[in-house]
Amino acid sequence: MPKINIGGVMEEVVTSEEFTLEKARKALKNEIVAVIGYGVQGRGQALNMRDNGIRCIVGEGDFNWQKAIDEGFKPGETLFPPIEAAKRGTIIQYLMSDAGQKAMWPELKPTLTKGKAIYFSHGFSIVYKDQTGVIPPSDIDVILVAPKGAGRTVRDNFLAGSGINSSYAVFQDATGKAMERTLAVGIAIGSGYLFPTTFEQEVYSDLTGERGVLMGCLAGVLEAQYNVLRKHGHSPSEAFNETVEELTQSLMPLVAQNGMDWMYANCSTTAQRGALDWKNRFRDAVAPVFDELYDRVASGKETAIVLEVNSAPDYREKLQKELDTMKNSEMWQAGAMVRALRPERRKK
Repeated sequence: MPKINIGGVMEEVVTSEEFTLEKARKALKNEIVAVIGYGVQGRGQALNMRDNGIRCIVGEGDFNWQKAIDEGFKPGETLFPPIEAAKRGTIIQYLMSDAGQKAMWPELKPTLTKGKAIYFSHGFSIVYKDQTGVIPPSDIDVILVAPKGAGRTVRDNFLAGSGINSSYAVFQDATGKAMERTLAVGIAIGSGYLFPTTFEQEVYSDLTGERGVLMGCLAGVLEAQYNVLRKHGHSPSEAFNETVEELTQSLMPLVAQNGMDWMYANCSTTAQRGALDWKNRFRDAVAPVFDELYDRVASGKETAIVLEVNSAPDYREKLQKELDTMKNSEMWQAGAMVRALRPERRKK
């Protein structure tokens, strides 16, 4: 496995060039991968494995049962109720929601017989075992591959031929082949580059990122700038374009291509100077918030909220109300209008 040096830190990474798809197929030739939960991550990973020639079955309840059928999984052959699929599988991909994993665990655990592997894409259930009760038997492998993107991105990147970055970890190696299983499934689900982590590091970074830059902080900062521009008389179109549209359609693709410094170098000198002058002020302003956020994640306070709220019987209804509030706000109504006016959409 190649090692890379980033700022003096050596990391051992795996790419699809060293651990090829053909090698993954050989490693998994006697395995049946049972994907429990055809939701956000389960769908993308299941479809990618199936397309890559891996023996893959799906375990799903009523919620996404028809969706799995519509996408080619056959009841009684490759689609089963969750516990039935787990009984049939040798590698059990436990891809329910975190609250769902806690609820199903008493039923699922007896299906984890000697020599099987349970696979996670999130360290939540294992790291916060005192809250979830998820403690695997000692005679199975416990492994993780965590794609650095939503399940939809896992699938879209695969179809585009680009793959996705994923982290990987082995928590328990009972069979002596846990690492080979981990890397094989990691490649089979469409990862082009895998980097090592631990279950603990994965969940701490993931929960911090989701609440921070990736979603929570991003949405909050966008709203703040939009509101300031509107308060000073800028139109909804102008406020949205200067806040969101230029960010997502122009600047972030430049960052993705070659980095933040390259994006700065390819903007106007006025933008460069202002951004460099204000960058550190924003960093210093939010640093205490990130310290508090990380501490709450590491202490289990954030996960306790997740398990309580997401386990409520009316969770989906309450979630939809919150999302509708966002959707119907002036800012995101302006966004819908702006997106509809993009040239590629007007041509349809």
